[in-house]
Amino acid sequence: MSTPAEYTSIAKNGLWDNNPALVQLLGLCPLLAVTGSVVNALGLGLATMLVMVGSNISVSLIRNTVSDAVRLPAFVMIIASFTTCTELIMKAFTYELYQILGIFIPLIVTNCSILGRADAFASKNNVAASAFDGLMMAIGFALVLLAVGVIREILGTGQVFADMHLLFGPGAENWTLQLFNNYPGFLIAVLPPGAFFATGFLIAIKNLIDAQLKKREDANKEAVVKGSKRVRTTGLIT
Repeated sequence: MSTPAEYTSIAKNGLWDNNPALVQLLGLCPLLAVTGSVVNALGLGLATMLVMVGSNISVSLIRNTVSDAVRLPAFVMIIASFTTCTELIMKAFTYELYQILGIFIPLIVTNCSILGRADAFASKNNVAASAFDGLMMAIGFALVLLAVGVIREILGTGQVFADMHLLFGPGAENWTLQLFNNYPGFLIAVLPPGAFFATGFLIAIKNLIDAQLKKREDANKEAVVKGSKRVRTTGLIT
C-alpha cells in the first residue's frame, strides 16, 4: 500500500516534474494539431485520460501473469482496446467533435507517454498507485493541451470557450466569451506554427520557474552550511 507521501510524489511527478508534454515532450503530434480551440484540446485531453487510466489499471492487474516475452505486445493491445472504446464513446455522444478531431483519436494508441507509463510504472506497482499515476499524467497532459488551446483561441479569434456545446451539449452554447470587439484575428495562432510558439512559450515558463526554485533551494542549502559549528568528539584518542 502506497503512503500519502508517495501519492504526493506521484502527483508532483505527473503534473510538473515529469509532465508528458513539457518535460518528456511526448504526444506532441496531437498537441500541436488539435489545440486550435479549447473544446478540441479538452476533448482530446479527456479521451487521453480515459485511455491512460484504463490501461494503467489493466496493466497493473496482469503484471504478475504476463511474461517478459509478450509484455509490450500485451500492453499495446490493452491500450488499443481502450482507445477503441473511447472512440466508440465519442462517436455515440460527441459525434461532431469526434469528426473534428478525426484521426487523432485512434492515434492515441501511438502516444508514447501511455505505453511508457504502462511499462515504467503500472507494470511494477499496485492498482491504486497505477490508476493515480495514470490520472496525474493524463491531467498534466490535458492541462498543457488546455493552456495551448486557450492561448491559440484567444490570439486567433479574440474569444475563448467557443463551440463548447460540441462536448457538453446544447446547454453550453452560450459559454463563449468575447474578449475583444472587432478583433481582426491573428491567423498564425490557429495554424500549426502557432502551436509551436505557444508550446515553446509554456516550456520556457516552466524552465524559468524550475531555475528559480533550484536557485532558492541551493541558497537555502548554503545558508545551512555556512557559519562555525562546534563539533563534539567522543572516544579515546591514542
